[in-house]
Amino acid sequence: MTSPGHVVVVGAGLAGLRTIEDLRGRGYAGPVTLVGAEPRLPYDRPPLSKKLMTGALDDTTLRPDLDSLQVEVRLAERAVALADGVLATDGGEHAFDALVLATGATPVTLPGDGRQHVLRTIEDALELRGLLRSGAALAIVGAGWIGAELATAAAELGCQVTVLEAARTPLAAAVGAEVGGLTARWYTAAGVDLRLGQGVDSVQPGGLALAGGGWLPADVVVTAVGVRPAVSWLAGSAVALDNGVAVRLSAADLGGRGVRRGRLRGIRVGAVRPPAPVRALGRRAARPEVVAANVLAAARPTTGAVLLVGAVRPDGAVRRPPRGRPAAGVAGRPEGVRWAAAWLAAGGWSRC
Repeated sequence: MTSPGHVVVVGAGLAGLRTIEDLRGRGYAGPVTLVGAEPRLPYDRPPLSKKLMTGALDDTTLRPDLDSLQVEVRLAERAVALADGVLATDGGEHAFDALVLATGATPVTLPGDGRQHVLRTIEDALELRGLLRSGAALAIVGAGWIGAELATAAAELGCQVTVLEAARTPLAAAVGAEVGGLTARWYTAAGVDLRLGQGVDSVQPGGLALAGGGWLPADVVVTAVGVRPAVSWLAGSAVALDNGVAVRLSAADLGGRGVRRGRLRGIRVGAVRPPAPVRALGRRAARPEVVAANVLAAARPTTGAVLLVGAVRPDGAVRRPPRGRPAAGVAGRPEGVRWAAAWLAAGGWSRC
């Protein structure tokens, strides 16, 4: 096996950090450079909409031992282009033998001239926390995971919270309508006004222009309708884009072998574009260690290797059920605090 001479990881989040840790754990001793657009060291994102929002935490930095990992860290440096074996950033150029793409995603925003907040970074969360005072009218567009967590945290802080969701149930895209419908009582219990089947035309100064007419006044508007892969900087490179990075994937990828596409070698890990292989491959594919294994297994190509790692939760769990299959059952009492849902796939249990 020929190990790459220099590994560059683009994206200083949890996925990028875990990839570097696994590279070192597998014995790779070559140079590693970590490039991140944010000015902060890698941090944990899930607490941003919960503990950090309520003041239980002020910082979620992971505080990795970068000295022991022997990593050159380039923070506040944004990737702008990719050529053969060279990553261009707004701070210079980095030659590489293997490049790991872990740039994550950017929030989708709504049309309109009004101020709308998103919740993706620590800076987003800290700014928003400063606005969530008791009595403030908060409008959240989107009843997904972020919307649910933010709504309950804001209600706890004394805000008057309204959540608008275009679908007929919360979390329909994430867990399906059957289970998503069970989560509506979360909002009721928290004193949140949940309006289902209500779209939004635009964000305007002072509130929201609603689909079908109507107006919702708001002191603070948060848009939580989803994200898009942060890959616009790859336009014009040898990496094919199709609503994300378009990479062919086969079972060989799970065994530590990359899939060639043109002149570059790539592996798709995590949710990038539909159809989502993460649904079929589940936890094993959606982990940085798969990328690390492929970095070390790939023979050194002339133009460098490009590998992709998706941002996943630390436990690697997948929240999306198999499409087209209803929930098989719910364990526990949905009206209570703790319950779990499971889905059946051909041959046995799929997700829970």
